[in-house]
Amino acid sequence: MMRRGAGMTPISKSAALLIVLSVSLIGCADQSLIAIPSDKRLNASATVAPRATSVPVTPTPKPTHSPIPNPKATAKPSMSPQASAVPMASTIPKTTASTKPSWQPGTGDRTPFSWYYMKKKTGQVPDFPKETKSFTADQKAVWVGSGKKVYLTIDAGGPLIEVDLMLKSLKDNGVKANFFISGNNIKKNPDYLKRLLADGHFIANHTMTHQDFNKMTDEQIKKEITDFEEMYKQLTGKEVEKYFRFPFGSYNMHNLSLVSDMGYTSVFWSTAMRDWEPRKNGADDPYNDIMNNLHEGNVILMHQGSQENMEALDRICKEIKKKGYEFGLVNELQPKK
Repeated sequence: MMRRGAGMTPISKSAALLIVLSVSLIGCADQSLIAIPSDKRLNASATVAPRATSVPVTPTPKPTHSPIPNPKATAKPSMSPQASAVPMASTIPKTTASTKPSWQPGTGDRTPFSWYYMKKKTGQVPDFPKETKSFTADQKAVWVGSGKKVYLTIDAGGPLIEVDLMLKSLKDNGVKANFFISGNNIKKNPDYLKRLLADGHFIANHTMTHQDFNKMTDEQIKKEITDFEEMYKQLTGKEVEKYFRFPFGSYNMHNLSLVSDMGYTSVFWSTAMRDWEPRKNGADDPYNDIMNNLHEGNVILMHQGSQENMEALDRICKEIKKKGYEFGLVNELQPKK
């Protein structure tokens, strides 16, 4: 047995050689297999990069160099300072600058307000916006009077409907109303203005084109007001009295000062209604809205563009007088000091 074993030594050497060769071949195969995943990882990283650059291109086409890592950072804590500090603040003004004045964002005195009041029981003067407590002596504005007087103000910035019915209702009741008319309406209907003046009604400035002042520059605002003044003088030969109403009741502290510096007193209101849309109960709705909120010094806002208002006007005037109130003109009102 020992001899047979010794005689097989060459075979063992051959087998060992074959094993060594096979191991080396396997080693080469392993090297190539390891290289493939590394290539795939490189390819993967190359494909990720275009994804990262293509994502931010849609929302922010300009700063393509900085937003590249941002989409990935959204899931990480580093996102919060980026989102809250620089990117949002820098992009918002750029998008709004085309429609709003560049000075508006971040300026306290241009914070937009919309006039409102808080109704109380019939006969009680409503509460008014807290902003009124910030009005300075130079910001001339009125919104309610005192005593048994009512100030009927009619805005005509929209359609001029039922003019004959309106004028007849006012004349039959001996009522002088206050009209805030947009210049474009007067320009298209000069006879409308002449009829109002002939009946002794008060005419005030409601801008030329009836736009939201919170979306306009100082120069645009001044032009809206002065264009109205010039047109009014051309038609009447007289200066318009310096009383003004912001379209939509939309204003801010800066614009209130600007209008005041032009010599105007801004007239708000203490009773109004959603009369720019059809009323569910017809003429009963404006009648009830006004009578249920009737109070001393009441400044009533109506829109001439409401069919229901025009139909209810005669009844409203009669009932207000029956309650012992007189009708006054807004130039009697004094700004609060």
